[in-house]
Amino acid sequence: MATLSPLSFLATTKVSASSPSLLPSSSRKPSKASPRIAKVSCNASNPQGEPQNNRRDVLVGLGGLGAAAATFSYNPLALADAVATDVHACNKPSLPPGAKPIACCPPNYEDKEPIEYVIPKYTSLRIRTPAHDYADLDKYTKAITIMKSLPDDHPHSWTQQSRIHCAYCHNSYTQVGHKGVEMQVHFSWIFLPFHRWYLYFYERILGKLINDPTFALPFWNWDAPEGMEMPAIFTDRRSPLYNALRNQNHLPPTLVDLNWNGRSTGVDGSGDVEANLATMYRQVYEVKRPLCFYGKPYRAGDKPLSGSGNGSGSIELVPHNTVHSWTGDKTQPNIEDMGALYSAARDPIFYCHHANIDRMWSVWKSFGREDITDPDYQNASYVFYDENLNLVTVKNSDAFDTKKLGYDYKQLDLPWLKYKPTPRRTKAQRHGRKVKKLDLPFTLKDKIVSTVVKRPQTNRSQLEKDEKEESLVFTLQFDRTKHLKFDVLINEEEDYKWANPKYREFAGSFVNVSHAGQDPGATETTFTVGITDLLEQLDADDDDTIVVTLVPQYGDQVIIKDIKISFEECRLR
Repeated sequence: MATLSPLSFLATTKVSASSPSLLPSSSRKPSKASPRIAKVSCNASNPQGEPQNNRRDVLVGLGGLGAAAATFSYNPLALADAVATDVHACNKPSLPPGAKPIACCPPNYEDKEPIEYVIPKYTSLRIRTPAHDYADLDKYTKAITIMKSLPDDHPHSWTQQSRIHCAYCHNSYTQVGHKGVEMQVHFSWIFLPFHRWYLYFYERILGKLINDPTFALPFWNWDAPEGMEMPAIFTDRRSPLYNALRNQNHLPPTLVDLNWNGRSTGVDGSGDVEANLATMYRQVYEVKRPLCFYGKPYRAGDKPLSGSGNGSGSIELVPHNTVHSWTGDKTQPNIEDMGALYSAARDPIFYCHHANIDRMWSVWKSFGREDITDPDYQNASYVFYDENLNLVTVKNSDAFDTKKLGYDYKQLDLPWLKYKPTPRRTKAQRHGRKVKKLDLPFTLKDKIVSTVVKRPQTNRSQLEKDEKEESLVFTLQFDRTKHLKFDVLINEEEDYKWANPKYREFAGSFVNVSHAGQDPGATETTFTVGITDLLEQLDADDDDTIVVTLVPQYGDQVIIKDIKISFEECRLR
Protein backbone atom coordinates (compact mmCIF):
# COMPACT_ATOMS: atom_id res chain seq x y z
CA MET A 1 0.00 0.00 0.00
CA ALA A 2 1.36 3.40 -0.96
CA THR A 3 2.25 5.93 1.71
CA LEU A 4 -0.60 8.37 2.25
CA SER A 5 -0.07 12.12 2.27
CA PRO A 6 -2.04 14.03 4.88
CA LEU A 7 -1.83 17.27 2.91
CA SER A 8 -3.49 15.72 -0.13
CA PHE A 9 -6.46 14.70 1.99
CA LEU A 10 -6.72 18.02 3.79
CA ALA A 11 -6.74 19.78 0.44
CA THR A 12 -9.96 17.99 -0.52
CA THR A 13 -11.55 17.48 2.93
CA LYS A 14 -12.71 20.52 4.83
CA VAL A 15 -12.78 20.04 8.59
CA SER A 16 -15.21 22.66 9.83
CA ALA A 17 -18.16 22.91 12.14
CA SER A 18 -19.81 25.10 9.50
CA SER A 19 -19.97 22.16 7.12
CA PRO A 20 -23.39 20.52 6.61
CA SER A 21 -24.01 18.86 9.96
CA LEU A 22 -24.90 15.23 10.39
CA LEU A 23 -26.74 16.32 13.52
CA PRO A 24 -28.18 19.86 13.25
CA SER A 25 -28.15 21.87 16.45
CA SER A 26 -31.88 22.42 16.00
CA SER A 27 -32.43 18.71 16.61
CA ARG A 28 -31.01 18.97 20.09
CA LYS A 29 -33.25 19.54 23.09
CA PRO A 30 -32.31 21.70 26.06
CA SER A 31 -31.49 20.14 29.40
CA LYS A 32 -34.18 20.46 32.05
CA ALA A 33 -31.54 20.83 34.72
CA SER A 34 -30.81 24.21 36.29
CA PRO A 35 -27.63 26.09 35.35
CA ARG A 36 -24.43 25.41 37.25
CA ILE A 37 -23.86 27.76 40.18
CA ALA A 38 -20.19 28.27 39.52
CA LYS A 39 -18.35 28.64 36.23
CA VAL A 40 -14.65 29.04 35.56
CA SER A 41 -13.71 32.23 33.73
CA CYS A 42 -12.70 31.79 30.12
CA ASN A 43 -9.71 34.04 30.83
CA ALA A 44 -8.28 31.62 33.39
CA SER A 45 -5.52 29.15 32.73
CA ASN A 46 -6.52 25.52 32.89
CA PRO A 47 -4.86 23.06 35.30
CA GLN A 48 -2.36 22.18 32.58
CA GLY A 49 -1.08 25.76 32.50
CA GLU A 50 -2.41 26.69 29.04
CA PRO A 51 -4.33 29.97 28.53
CA GLN A 52 -7.94 29.27 27.58
CA ASN A 53 -8.25 32.20 25.18
CA ASN A 54 -5.33 30.99 23.08
CA ARG A 55 -6.76 27.50 22.84
CA ARG A 56 -10.19 28.85 21.97
CA ASP A 57 -8.80 31.10 19.24
CA VAL A 58 -7.13 28.10 17.62
CA LEU A 59 -10.39 26.15 17.68
CA VAL A 60 -12.42 29.04 16.24
CA GLY A 61 -9.91 29.24 13.44
CA LEU A 62 -10.51 25.56 12.72
CA GLY A 63 -14.26 25.87 12.67
CA GLY A 64 -15.05 26.56 16.29
CA LEU A 65 -17.61 25.06 18.58
CA GLY A 66 -21.32 24.97 17.77
CA ALA A 67 -22.93 28.20 18.93
CA ALA A 68 -25.80 26.21 20.35
CA ALA A 69 -23.58 25.06 23.18
CA ALA A 70 -23.89 28.44 24.89
CA THR A 71 -27.70 28.30 24.96
CA PHE A 72 -28.11 25.09 26.96
CA SER A 73 -27.23 24.15 30.50
CA TYR A 74 -26.11 20.90 32.05
CA ASN A 75 -26.45 19.85 35.65
CA PRO A 76 -25.87 16.15 36.35
CA LEU A 77 -26.50 16.88 40.03
CA ALA A 78 -30.14 16.37 39.13
CA LEU A 79 -29.22 12.67 39.12
CA ALA A 80 -27.44 12.79 42.43
CA ASP A 81 -26.77 9.07 42.88
CA ALA A 82 -25.41 8.41 39.39
CA VAL A 83 -21.75 9.10 38.67
CA ALA A 84 -21.27 12.05 36.33
CA THR A 85 -18.21 13.67 34.79
CA ASP A 86 -17.25 17.11 36.07
CA VAL A 87 -15.56 18.36 32.92
CA HIS A 88 -14.95 21.73 34.60
CA ALA A 89 -12.70 20.13 37.20
CA CYS A 90 -10.27 18.30 34.94
CA ASN A 91 -6.70 18.08 36.23
CA LYS A 92 -3.33 16.65 35.31
CA PRO A 93 -3.50 12.86 35.31
CA SER A 94 -1.90 10.58 37.88
CA LEU A 95 0.48 8.36 35.93
CA PRO A 96 2.36 5.16 36.76
CA PRO A 97 6.10 5.27 37.50
CA GLY A 98 8.25 5.79 34.42
CA ALA A 99 5.51 7.46 32.35
CA LYS A 100 6.33 10.77 30.67
CA PRO A 101 4.14 13.67 31.89
CA ILE A 102 1.22 14.43 29.59
CA ALA A 103 -1.94 16.54 29.64
CA CYS A 104 -5.16 14.60 29.10
CA CYS A 105 -7.97 17.14 29.55
CA PRO A 106 -9.96 18.13 26.46
CA PRO A 107 -9.33 21.51 24.82
CA ASN A 108 -11.49 24.54 25.54
CA TYR A 109 -13.53 22.76 28.19
CA GLU A 110 -13.51 25.18 31.14
CA ASP A 111 -15.73 27.86 29.61
CA LYS A 112 -18.20 25.52 27.90
CA GLU A 113 -21.35 23.91 29.24
CA PRO A 114 -21.98 20.47 27.74
CA ILE A 115 -25.31 20.11 25.97
CA GLU A 116 -27.47 17.02 26.02
CA TYR A 117 -26.74 14.76 23.08
CA VAL A 118 -29.70 13.68 20.97
CA ILE A 119 -29.08 10.53 18.93
CA PRO A 120 -29.86 11.06 15.23
CA LYS A 121 -32.63 9.05 13.59
CA TYR A 122 -30.61 6.59 11.55
CA THR A 123 -32.17 5.23 8.37
CA SER A 124 -29.42 2.66 7.78
CA LEU A 125 -26.86 0.87 9.93
CA ARG A 126 -23.09 1.07 9.88
CA ILE A 127 -21.95 -2.57 9.92
CA ARG A 128 -18.72 -3.33 11.78
CA THR A 129 -16.85 -6.27 10.25
CA PRO A 130 -13.84 -8.41 11.29
CA ALA A 131 -10.45 -6.75 10.84
CA HIS A 132 -9.03 -9.79 9.03
CA ASP A 133 -11.78 -9.43 6.39
CA TYR A 134 -12.16 -5.64 6.37
CA ALA A 135 -13.19 -4.09 3.03
CA ASP A 136 -12.89 -0.37 3.89
CA LEU A 137 -9.16 -0.12 4.59
CA ASP A 138 -8.65 2.79 2.18
CA LYS A 139 -11.37 4.81 3.93
CA TYR A 140 -9.99 3.89 7.33
CA THR A 141 -6.41 4.88 6.56
CA LYS A 142 -7.57 8.10 4.89
CA ALA A 143 -9.63 9.07 7.94
CA ILE A 144 -6.83 8.26 10.40
CA THR A 145 -4.33 10.18 8.27
CA ILE A 146 -6.55 13.27 8.37
CA MET A 147 -7.10 12.84 12.11
CA LYS A 148 -3.34 12.64 12.70
CA SER A 149 -2.83 15.78 10.57
CA LEU A 150 -5.02 17.99 12.75
CA PRO A 151 -3.38 20.28 15.34
CA ASP A 152 -2.91 18.57 18.67
CA ASP A 153 -5.40 20.85 20.42
CA HIS A 154 -8.20 20.24 17.94
CA PRO A 155 -10.89 18.07 19.61
CA HIS A 156 -10.88 15.68 16.65
CA SER A 157 -7.11 15.26 16.48
CA TRP A 158 -5.45 11.92 17.09
CA THR A 159 -3.80 13.37 20.19
CA GLN A 160 -7.08 14.48 21.74
CA GLN A 161 -8.97 11.30 20.84
CA SER A 162 -6.28 9.13 22.44
CA ARG A 163 -6.20 11.29 25.56
CA ILE A 164 -9.88 10.72 26.27
CA HIS A 165 -9.02 7.31 27.71
CA CYS A 166 -6.23 8.77 29.82
CA ALA A 167 -8.50 11.48 31.26
CA TYR A 168 -11.21 9.00 32.24
CA CYS A 169 -8.99 6.38 33.85
CA HIS A 170 -6.07 8.26 35.40
CA ASN A 171 -7.65 10.66 37.88
CA SER A 172 -8.00 13.67 35.55
CA TYR A 173 -11.76 13.94 35.93
CA THR A 174 -13.62 14.10 39.20
CA GLN A 175 -17.29 13.38 39.87
CA VAL A 176 -19.87 16.14 39.80
CA GLY A 177 -20.82 17.10 43.34
CA HIS A 178 -17.93 15.18 44.91
CA LYS A 179 -14.86 17.37 44.91
CA GLY A 180 -11.64 15.40 44.71
CA VAL A 181 -13.35 12.03 44.10
CA GLU A 182 -11.95 10.34 41.02
CA MET A 183 -14.12 9.57 37.98
CA GLN A 184 -13.01 6.07 36.87
CA VAL A 185 -14.46 4.11 33.95
CA HIS A 186 -12.88 0.75 34.75
CA PHE A 187 -13.48 -1.79 37.55
CA SER A 188 -17.27 -1.37 37.68
CA TRP A 189 -20.55 -1.63 35.79
CA ILE A 190 -19.87 1.53 33.71
CA PHE A 191 -16.93 -0.09 31.89
CA LEU A 192 -18.98 -1.36 28.93
CA PRO A 193 -21.28 1.64 28.31
CA PHE A 194 -18.49 4.21 28.61
CA HIS A 195 -16.34 2.46 26.02
CA ARG A 196 -19.35 2.04 23.72
CA TRP A 197 -19.87 5.79 23.73
CA TYR A 198 -16.14 6.38 23.26
CA LEU A 199 -16.03 4.23 20.12
CA TYR A 200 -19.33 5.68 18.89
CA PHE A 201 -18.00 9.24 18.73
CA TYR A 202 -14.59 8.10 17.47
CA GLU A 203 -16.28 6.26 14.59
CA ARG A 204 -18.58 9.21 13.83
CA ILE A 205 -15.65 11.63 13.82
CA LEU A 206 -13.67 9.47 11.40
CA GLY A 207 -16.69 9.31 9.11
CA LYS A 208 -17.10 13.10 9.27
CA LEU A 209 -13.44 13.64 8.38
CA ILE A 210 -13.92 11.76 5.10
CA ASN A 211 -17.53 12.94 4.60
CA ASP A 212 -18.86 9.37 4.81
CA PRO A 213 -21.57 8.81 7.46
CA THR A 214 -21.63 5.09 6.54
CA PHE A 215 -18.05 4.52 7.72
CA ALA A 216 -17.76 1.65 10.24
CA LEU A 217 -14.85 0.45 12.36
CA PRO A 218 -13.42 -3.06 12.13
CA PHE A 219 -13.29 -5.36 15.15
CA TRP A 220 -10.50 -7.70 16.20
CA ASN A 221 -12.21 -11.07 16.02
CA TRP A 222 -9.94 -12.76 18.62
CA ASP A 223 -12.80 -15.01 19.77
CA ALA A 224 -12.58 -17.13 16.59
CA PRO A 225 -9.57 -19.07 15.21
CA GLU A 226 -9.47 -17.08 11.96
CA GLY A 227 -9.16 -13.81 13.89
CA MET A 228 -6.66 -14.77 16.60
CA GLU A 229 -3.64 -13.21 14.92
CA MET A 230 -2.93 -9.51 15.42
CA PRO A 231 -4.82 -8.06 12.42
CA ALA A 232 -2.50 -7.52 9.45
CA ILE A 233 -3.98 -4.08 8.72
CA PHE A 234 -2.21 -2.83 11.85
CA THR A 235 1.21 -4.32 11.11
CA ASP A 236 2.13 -2.46 7.88
CA ARG A 237 4.88 -0.01 8.90
CA ARG A 238 3.83 2.38 6.09
CA SER A 239 0.26 2.63 7.38
CA PRO A 240 -1.11 5.24 9.82
CA LEU A 241 -2.61 2.25 11.66
CA TYR A 242 0.85 1.04 12.65
CA ASN A 243 2.27 1.54 16.13
CA ALA A 244 5.86 0.64 17.01
CA LEU A 245 5.14 0.08 20.71
CA ARG A 246 3.83 -3.47 20.50
CA ASN A 247 5.26 -6.80 21.54
CA GLN A 248 7.34 -7.70 18.49
CA ASN A 249 7.14 -11.39 19.41
CA HIS A 250 3.39 -11.27 18.97
CA LEU A 251 3.17 -10.18 15.36
CA PRO A 252 1.51 -12.55 12.87
CA PRO A 253 1.49 -15.51 12.59
CA THR A 254 1.62 -15.71 16.41
CA LEU A 255 -1.83 -16.30 17.87
CA VAL A 256 -3.21 -14.20 20.69
CA ASP A 257 -3.26 -15.80 24.13
CA LEU A 258 -6.49 -14.68 25.81
CA ASN A 259 -5.20 -16.00 29.12
CA TRP A 260 -1.68 -14.62 28.68
CA ASN A 261 0.63 -15.16 31.64
CA GLY A 262 3.30 -12.66 30.65
CA ARG A 263 5.49 -15.19 28.89
CA SER A 264 5.45 -17.15 25.64
CA THR A 265 3.23 -20.20 25.52
CA GLY A 266 3.43 -23.25 23.32
CA VAL A 267 6.37 -24.44 21.26
CA ASP A 268 6.21 -21.52 18.84
CA GLY A 269 5.01 -18.87 21.30
CA SER A 270 1.46 -18.91 19.96
CA GLY A 271 -1.66 -19.04 22.04
CA ASP A 272 -3.66 -22.23 22.39
CA VAL A 273 -6.76 -22.08 20.17
CA GLU A 274 -8.77 -24.49 22.32
CA ALA A 275 -7.78 -22.67 25.50
CA ASN A 276 -8.85 -19.36 23.92
CA LEU A 277 -12.23 -20.77 22.95
CA ALA A 278 -12.75 -22.30 26.40
CA THR A 279 -11.85 -18.93 27.92
CA MET A 280 -14.56 -17.24 25.88
CA TYR A 281 -17.11 -19.85 26.93
CA ARG A 282 -16.28 -19.33 30.59
CA GLN A 283 -16.00 -15.52 30.54
CA VAL A 284 -19.06 -14.80 28.38
CA TYR A 285 -21.59 -17.62 28.00
CA GLU A 286 -21.18 -19.13 31.45
CA VAL A 287 -21.51 -15.78 33.24
CA LYS A 288 -25.26 -15.55 33.52
CA ARG A 289 -25.76 -12.79 36.07
CA PRO A 290 -25.31 -9.09 35.18
CA LEU A 291 -23.16 -7.92 38.08
CA CYS A 292 -20.62 -10.66 37.37
CA PHE A 293 -20.50 -9.78 33.67
CA TYR A 294 -20.71 -5.98 33.81
CA GLY A 295 -18.96 -5.36 37.11
CA LYS A 296 -20.03 -4.13 40.54
CA PRO A 297 -22.15 -1.02 41.21
CA TYR A 298 -20.46 2.38 41.03
CA ARG A 299 -22.46 5.25 42.49
CA ALA A 300 -21.92 8.96 42.96
CA GLY A 301 -19.31 9.56 45.63
CA ASP A 302 -17.80 6.07 45.45
CA LYS A 303 -14.02 6.10 45.45
CA PRO A 304 -12.78 3.62 42.84
CA LEU A 305 -10.64 0.76 44.09
CA SER A 306 -10.71 1.90 47.68
CA GLY A 307 -13.10 -0.59 49.23
CA SER A 308 -14.49 -4.09 48.93
CA GLY A 309 -17.69 -3.00 47.17
CA ASN A 310 -16.16 -2.41 43.74
CA GLY A 311 -14.93 -4.90 41.19
CA SER A 312 -14.53 -5.63 37.46
CA GLY A 313 -16.84 -7.86 35.50
CA SER A 314 -15.66 -11.06 33.83
CA ILE A 315 -15.28 -9.55 30.34
CA GLU A 316 -13.08 -6.71 31.61
CA LEU A 317 -10.63 -8.98 33.43
CA VAL A 318 -10.34 -11.56 30.63
CA PRO A 319 -10.02 -11.10 27.65
CA HIS A 320 -10.00 -7.29 27.88
CA ASN A 321 -7.07 -6.90 30.26
CA THR A 322 -5.10 -9.87 28.94
CA VAL A 323 -5.23 -8.69 25.31
CA HIS A 324 -4.08 -5.24 26.42
CA SER A 325 -1.06 -6.76 28.17
CA TRP A 326 -0.38 -9.28 25.37
CA THR A 327 -0.26 -6.49 22.76
CA GLY A 328 1.82 -3.91 24.65
CA ASP A 329 5.58 -3.54 24.36
CA LYS A 330 7.32 -5.40 27.19
CA THR A 331 10.45 -3.27 26.72
CA GLN A 332 8.59 -0.18 27.96
CA PRO A 333 8.32 0.77 31.66
CA ASN A 334 4.58 0.02 31.85
CA ILE A 335 4.21 -2.15 28.72
CA GLU A 336 3.13 0.93 26.73
CA ASP A 337 1.22 1.60 24.59
CA MET A 338 -1.57 -0.99 24.86
CA GLY A 339 -0.28 -2.40 28.14
CA ALA A 340 -0.98 0.76 30.16
CA LEU A 341 -4.37 2.43 30.41
CA TYR A 342 -3.04 5.99 30.07
CA SER A 343 -1.33 5.21 26.74
CA ALA A 344 -3.45 2.39 25.30
CA ALA A 345 -5.56 4.57 22.98
CA ARG A 346 -2.43 5.87 21.24
CA ASP A 347 -2.41 2.58 19.38
CA PRO A 348 -5.05 2.32 16.61
CA ILE A 349 -5.50 -1.35 17.49
CA PHE A 350 -7.04 -0.23 20.80
CA TYR A 351 -10.28 0.74 19.07
CA CYS A 352 -10.35 -2.51 17.11
CA HIS A 353 -9.87 -4.50 20.33
CA HIS A 354 -12.60 -2.57 22.12
CA ALA A 355 -14.97 -3.00 19.19
CA ASN A 356 -14.87 -6.73 19.87
CA ILE A 357 -15.34 -6.16 23.60
CA ASP A 358 -18.39 -4.10 22.67
CA ARG A 359 -19.54 -6.88 20.35
CA MET A 360 -19.26 -9.37 23.22
CA TRP A 361 -21.68 -7.21 25.21
CA SER A 362 -24.19 -7.54 22.36
CA VAL A 363 -23.53 -11.28 22.12
CA TRP A 364 -24.03 -11.73 25.88
CA LYS A 365 -27.37 -9.93 25.74
CA SER A 366 -28.44 -12.11 22.79
CA PHE A 367 -28.46 -15.08 25.18
CA GLY A 368 -31.45 -13.51 26.92
CA ARG A 369 -29.50 -12.28 29.92
CA GLU A 370 -31.01 -9.96 32.51
CA ASP A 371 -30.04 -6.31 32.12
CA ILE A 372 -29.40 -3.72 34.83
CA THR A 373 -32.32 -1.40 35.56
CA ASP A 374 -30.81 0.36 38.58
CA PRO A 375 -31.21 4.14 37.95
CA ASP A 376 -27.67 4.77 39.20
CA TYR A 377 -26.44 2.60 36.35
CA GLN A 378 -28.89 3.91 33.77
CA ASN A 379 -28.13 7.57 34.48
CA ALA A 380 -24.33 7.49 34.76
CA SER A 381 -23.03 10.10 32.31
CA TYR A 382 -19.92 11.23 30.44
CA VAL A 383 -18.81 14.19 28.34
CA PHE A 384 -17.38 14.00 24.81
CA TYR A 385 -16.86 16.20 21.78
CA ASP A 386 -19.17 14.95 19.04
CA GLU A 387 -18.41 14.90 15.31
CA ASN A 388 -19.78 18.46 14.95
CA LEU A 389 -17.42 19.88 17.61
CA ASN A 390 -20.17 20.21 20.20
CA LEU A 391 -19.28 19.36 23.80
CA VAL A 392 -22.04 16.91 24.72
CA THR A 393 -23.15 14.80 27.63
CA VAL A 394 -24.40 11.23 27.19
CA LYS A 395 -25.71 8.63 29.60
CA ASN A 396 -25.70 4.86 29.87
CA SER A 397 -29.38 4.33 29.15
CA ASP A 398 -28.99 5.60 25.59
CA ALA A 399 -26.22 3.11 24.84
CA PHE A 400 -27.96 -0.21 25.40
CA ASP A 401 -29.05 -0.76 21.78
CA THR A 402 -26.38 -0.50 19.07
CA LYS A 403 -29.03 -0.17 16.36
CA LYS A 404 -30.38 2.91 18.10
CA LEU A 405 -26.82 4.26 17.81
CA GLY A 406 -26.81 3.47 14.10
CA TYR A 407 -24.51 0.48 13.96
CA ASP A 408 -24.43 -3.28 14.24
CA TYR A 409 -21.95 -6.14 13.91
CA LYS A 410 -21.68 -8.63 11.09
CA GLN A 411 -23.27 -11.85 12.27
CA LEU A 412 -20.67 -14.58 12.75
CA ASP A 413 -20.57 -18.07 14.18
CA LEU A 414 -19.49 -18.33 17.82
CA PRO A 415 -17.19 -21.38 17.83
CA TRP A 416 -16.51 -21.04 21.55
CA LEU A 417 -20.06 -22.11 22.39
CA LYS A 418 -18.87 -25.65 21.68
CA TYR A 419 -15.86 -25.44 24.02
CA LYS A 420 -17.26 -25.93 27.49
CA PRO A 421 -14.31 -26.76 29.78
CA THR A 422 -14.06 -30.39 30.86
CA PRO A 423 -12.69 -31.88 34.13
CA ARG A 424 -9.06 -32.88 34.05
CA ARG A 425 -9.77 -35.69 36.49
CA THR A 426 -12.87 -37.43 37.75
CA LYS A 427 -13.78 -37.26 41.42
CA ALA A 428 -12.71 -40.89 41.84
CA GLN A 429 -9.26 -40.06 40.47
CA ARG A 430 -8.68 -37.42 43.10
CA HIS A 431 -6.93 -38.50 46.25
CA GLY A 432 -8.63 -36.02 48.53
CA ARG A 433 -5.40 -34.41 49.73
CA LYS A 434 -5.70 -32.64 53.04
CA VAL A 435 -5.46 -28.87 52.85
CA LYS A 436 -5.65 -26.57 55.86
CA LYS A 437 -7.59 -23.35 55.93
CA LEU A 438 -5.15 -20.45 55.85
CA ASP A 439 -5.45 -17.56 58.24
CA LEU A 440 -6.57 -14.32 56.62
CA PRO A 441 -5.18 -12.03 55.44
CA PHE A 442 -2.23 -13.65 53.67
CA THR A 443 0.17 -12.53 50.97
CA LEU A 444 0.36 -14.11 47.54
CA LYS A 445 3.64 -13.39 45.78
CA ASP A 446 5.74 -16.09 44.12
CA LYS A 447 4.48 -19.34 45.63
CA ILE A 448 1.34 -21.34 44.88
CA VAL A 449 -1.07 -21.23 47.80
CA SER A 450 -4.00 -23.54 48.64
CA THR A 451 -6.68 -23.11 51.26
CA VAL A 452 -10.06 -24.57 52.18
CA VAL A 453 -13.27 -22.56 51.85
CA LYS A 454 -16.50 -23.67 53.52
CA ARG A 455 -19.68 -23.70 51.46
CA PRO A 456 -22.70 -22.28 53.33
CA GLN A 457 -25.14 -24.41 51.33
CA THR A 458 -24.91 -27.65 49.33
CA ASN A 459 -27.17 -29.66 47.02
CA ARG A 460 -29.17 -26.66 45.86
CA SER A 461 -32.18 -27.19 43.62
CA GLN A 462 -32.02 -26.19 39.96
CA LEU A 463 -34.37 -23.31 40.68
CA GLU A 464 -32.04 -22.03 43.40
CA LYS A 465 -29.09 -22.29 41.04
CA ASP A 466 -30.93 -20.44 38.30
CA GLU A 467 -31.86 -17.62 40.66
CA LYS A 468 -28.60 -17.29 42.56
CA GLU A 469 -25.11 -17.94 41.22
CA GLU A 470 -22.76 -19.52 43.74
CA SER A 471 -19.73 -17.27 43.64
CA LEU A 472 -16.24 -17.34 45.08
CA VAL A 473 -15.45 -13.80 46.22
CA PHE A 474 -11.95 -12.49 46.97
CA THR A 475 -11.15 -9.17 48.61
CA LEU A 476 -7.75 -8.02 47.35
CA GLN A 477 -5.26 -5.27 48.11
CA PHE A 478 -2.47 -4.47 45.63
CA ASP A 479 -0.56 -1.69 43.86
CA ARG A 480 -2.69 -0.54 40.93
CA THR A 481 0.33 0.90 39.08
CA LYS A 482 1.75 -2.62 38.66
CA HIS A 483 0.80 -5.39 36.29
CA LEU A 484 -0.60 -8.39 38.13
CA LYS A 485 -2.11 -11.77 37.32
CA PHE A 486 -2.99 -14.87 39.29
CA ASP A 487 -5.13 -17.88 38.39
CA VAL A 488 -7.72 -19.64 40.54
CA LEU A 489 -8.08 -23.43 40.56
CA ILE A 490 -10.78 -25.43 42.34
CA ASN A 491 -10.27 -28.93 43.82
CA GLU A 492 -6.94 -29.43 42.06
CA GLU A 493 -4.37 -31.49 43.91
CA GLU A 494 -1.01 -31.39 42.16
CA ASP A 495 1.01 -30.44 39.06
CA TYR A 496 -0.18 -26.86 38.79
CA LYS A 497 1.91 -26.19 35.69
CA TRP A 498 -0.94 -27.53 33.60
CA ALA A 499 -3.20 -24.61 34.63
CA ASN A 500 -5.23 -24.16 31.48
CA PRO A 501 -8.73 -22.76 30.79
CA LYS A 502 -9.58 -25.90 28.81
CA TYR A 503 -10.01 -27.75 32.10
CA ARG A 504 -12.93 -27.35 34.45
CA GLU A 505 -10.71 -27.06 37.52
CA PHE A 506 -9.54 -23.70 36.14
CA ALA A 507 -12.02 -21.20 37.62
CA GLY A 508 -10.68 -17.86 36.36
CA SER A 509 -8.00 -15.18 36.62
CA PHE A 510 -7.52 -11.80 38.23
CA VAL A 511 -5.65 -9.43 35.91
CA ASN A 512 -4.58 -5.84 36.53
CA VAL A 513 -3.34 -3.51 33.79
CA SER A 514 -1.08 -0.68 34.91
CA HIS A 515 -2.95 2.49 35.84
CA ALA A 516 -2.77 5.16 38.51
CA GLY A 517 -5.12 7.28 40.55
CA GLN A 518 -5.81 8.34 44.09
CA ASP A 519 -3.90 6.33 46.68
CA PRO A 520 -2.49 3.72 44.25
CA GLY A 521 -0.79 1.79 47.04
CA ALA A 522 -4.06 1.35 48.92
CA THR A 523 -5.96 -0.21 46.04
CA GLU A 524 -8.66 -2.59 47.21
CA THR A 525 -11.19 -4.46 45.11
CA THR A 526 -13.27 -7.61 44.93
CA PHE A 527 -12.72 -10.39 42.43
CA THR A 528 -15.72 -12.65 41.84
CA VAL A 529 -15.77 -16.05 40.13
CA GLY A 530 -19.02 -17.90 39.45
CA ILE A 531 -18.68 -21.59 40.33
CA THR A 532 -22.18 -23.12 40.05
CA ASP A 533 -21.54 -24.94 36.75
CA LEU A 534 -17.97 -25.71 37.74
CA LEU A 535 -18.97 -27.56 40.90
CA GLU A 536 -21.59 -29.56 39.02
CA GLN A 537 -19.04 -30.71 36.46
CA LEU A 538 -16.51 -31.58 39.16
CA ASP A 539 -19.17 -33.66 40.91
CA ALA A 540 -18.67 -31.50 44.01
CA ASP A 541 -22.23 -30.27 44.48
CA ASP A 542 -22.62 -32.08 47.80
CA ASP A 543 -19.18 -31.18 49.19
CA ASP A 544 -19.15 -29.08 52.35
CA THR A 545 -15.86 -27.42 51.40
CA ILE A 546 -13.79 -26.73 48.30
CA VAL A 547 -10.03 -26.45 47.89
CA VAL A 548 -9.04 -23.11 46.38
CA THR A 549 -5.57 -22.85 44.85
CA LEU A 550 -4.06 -19.51 43.79
CA VAL A 551 -1.30 -19.62 41.15
CA PRO A 552 0.67 -16.34 40.82
CA GLN A 553 1.69 -15.67 37.22
CA TYR A 554 3.33 -12.23 37.24
CA GLY A 555 3.46 -9.00 39.19
CA ASP A 556 4.20 -7.89 42.71
CA GLN A 557 2.51 -9.28 45.76
CA VAL A 558 -1.22 -9.11 46.38
CA ILE A 559 -2.76 -9.32 49.83
CA ILE A 560 -5.72 -11.70 50.04
CA LYS A 561 -7.83 -10.07 52.71
CA ASP A 562 -10.86 -12.33 52.49
CA ILE A 563 -12.21 -15.37 50.62
CA LYS A 564 -15.85 -16.33 50.90
CA ILE A 565 -18.71 -17.96 49.03
CA SER A 566 -21.73 -15.79 48.28
CA PHE A 567 -25.07 -16.36 46.57
CA GLU A 568 -25.83 -12.63 46.23
CA GLU A 569 -22.68 -11.18 44.68
CA CYS A 570 -23.77 -11.47 41.03
CA ARG A 571 -27.44 -10.83 41.60
CA LEU A 572 -29.29 -7.57 41.13
CA ARG A 573 -30.79 -6.43 44.42
